[in-house]
Amino acid sequence: MAGDAKKLQPIIIKRVKKGGHAVHGGAWKIAYADFVTAMMAFFLLMWLLGSTTEGDKKGIADYFSSPLKVSMLGGSGSGDSSHVVRGGGQDLTRTTGQVKAGEIDARRSTINLRVLKAEQQRAEIARLEELKRKVENKLAGNERLAMMRSQILLDMTADGLRIQIVDEEGRPMFASGSPDLQPYMRELLRELGGVLAGVPNRLTLEGHTDATPFPGGERGYSNWELSSDRANATRRELLVGGLPEEHVLRVLGLAASVPFVPADPRAPANRRMSLIVMNREAEERALRGGALPAEPAAAEAGAGTEVPATPVVPARSSPTAPIR
Repeated sequence: MAGDAKKLQPIIIKRVKKGGHAVHGGAWKIAYADFVTAMMAFFLLMWLLGSTTEGDKKGIADYFSSPLKVSMLGGSGSGDSSHVVRGGGQDLTRTTGQVKAGEIDARRSTINLRVLKAEQQRAEIARLEELKRKVENKLAGNERLAMMRSQILLDMTADGLRIQIVDEEGRPMFASGSPDLQPYMRELLRELGGVLAGVPNRLTLEGHTDATPFPGGERGYSNWELSSDRANATRRELLVGGLPEEHVLRVLGLAASVPFVPADPRAPANRRMSLIVMNREAEERALRGGALPAEPAAAEAGAGTEVPATPVVPARSSPTAPIR
């Protein structure tokens, strides 16, 4: 019986089940994010306080203590009110506070354009005066050219240095009624070309004739064509003498429209070549299409005035003189 009771005793098996941690929903992440945000706000506040001037801090403190009073003072900020308050507005005694744009005095370098232009003109006049002396010395140093000294007129005009070569009775520059140059005229122009090449100024060449008409009348080959051809012949000889081609700005044929001796339209002196070494103002006017004045004018030199040279008028020919 006892053995049967042992056989009937139940066997109890205990199984232990292991489970995970309780579910908490990630609440720690929210707490960490709040902590990081608070730290970022703290550092941002510290940075703002470090970069804010004492005037702004005083303005902020005043705003929180009496906001209505500060708002009535105006200004672009609490520390920059238009009221005379230390650290704000236009108070010249302030030591701190905002600084408006444009309030800082900066050293500025200014250029007086009128004074600069006057200096340039004086330097240019001095250069042209030096050129005038060089031409005179060139003529004086050459015996053959010295014989033409009475035919060469140098004067300062409003447009620059004007070199005029006029005809004399019995000593013309060109063959009668032709653009063919005389040998002494070729030599003179080549010497002038070498001298004029030494200055950067540009030239205007003007050809003039007397009022004696051609037999064919003005509808054929006339004084207009003759003056233009003579001006171009002069240009070519200057280039042979060394004048750069780009220095010639204009070549004009004026015929008898601008006589040198208005009282005698057929005088030999009316047959002439004018070489104008232009100043900057005359060059700019010519490039804009303006005309050069025909009459000489006084030119300013330094603080005084340069008086034009008195032209030497050669002996006049009779009204029926055939020489052109």
